[in-house]
Amino acid sequence: MKNGIARWRVGLALAVSLLSLISASTQAQSSYKYVRKHLERYDDKTIHYGFFFAVPVTRFSVTYSPAFLTADSASRIYSPNKPAFRVGFVVNTFLSKHFDLRLTPSVSLLSREVQYDYPGGTSRTEVRESTWIDLPLLVKYKSERRNNNRMYLLAGGAFSIESNVRKKETQGVNKLSTGTMDFSVEYGIGFEQFFEYFKFAPELRFSHGLVNLYQPTNNVAGVGINRLTTHSVTLYLNFE
Repeated sequence: MKNGIARWRVGLALAVSLLSLISASTQAQSSYKYVRKHLERYDDKTIHYGFFFAVPVTRFSVTYSPAFLTADSASRIYSPNKPAFRVGFVVNTFLSKHFDLRLTPSVSLLSREVQYDYPGGTSRTEVRESTWIDLPLLVKYKSERRNNNRMYLLAGGAFSIESNVRKKETQGVNKLSTGTMDFSVEYGIGFEQFFEYFKFAPELRFSHGLVNLYQPTNNVAGVGINRLTTHSVTLYLNFE
């Protein structure tokens, strides 16, 4: 009698275990959803082309000269962040499974300001509105693709030249004179989303200028300034 009860208990335990395994397998199969992989052979092509729209937020980084304490009447000289607009093209070259070489020539409509604050609450602003042609060359590191998504990092440098130099802005007693060529270090992070016919990639990129754009003159606008370098944070919307 005892042996029969023991066998019954063992059989019941095995049945419950088997039912649990079948239930778990069924739930796993029902929860699995097939995801179509768009542009499955995208990385098999050596070169890809695209375009982008971008919104930079840019400014000058101001370094004071010794004359700021002795000869300048301004109590503060700084450059506020200003939004701008950029549009350009993408030329992406496949190097390996994880690395690409990326050229993104663009045209930027920028407005940078230098503001002078004086004792007593008065202030004056020098505005540099200009169009720049940018030629960034970047190395891109890609993560493993997960269905239709992939993250990436990029870093490199960019050469920029001002295309609409207006001499009148650099002349006069109170005008700030700045250079027309720049070289900057750039780096950023992005996220690629593959769709049926194209790839969309929002990207956040940081840029730090290495060239001193300040051009010394005898006018009062540059008395307290030693260096002006560019800094920007840009949101890119890439379509490839």
